[in-house]
Amino acid sequence: MANLVAGVVFAFPSSPLGQLVGLPLVVAPLYRATVALFVLTFGGAYAWLARQPQIDRPMVALAAIGKLGFFTVTFLLWLFAAVPAQVTLLASGDLLFAALFLRWLMGH
Repeated sequence: MANLVAGVVFAFPSSPLGQLVGLPLVVAPLYRATVALFVLTFGGAYAWLARQPQIDRPMVALAAIGKLGFFTVTFLLWLFAAVPAQVTLLASGDLLFAALFLRWLMGH
């Protein structure tokens, strides 16, 4: 569900929700569409993975890398004052999921 909301927010950064999280008003359509597509694709992959009778370890590893990578990018951009703090705060959910995915991988 979080990826669905995030995909819509990235697709429409000038929307009230996009403005609430501090996204720029003007973003080139190609970048908006590409980021939204990736976020929604990953969300679909997570949903598909969760419904499988046997969990695919490489998919969980890819999910952990993606989640950790997104948090890292937002954190570094915040450090250099390129994004507002609320973007990184919201991305902390990705950090939590990355930790959960990595913990599961270490235990299996």
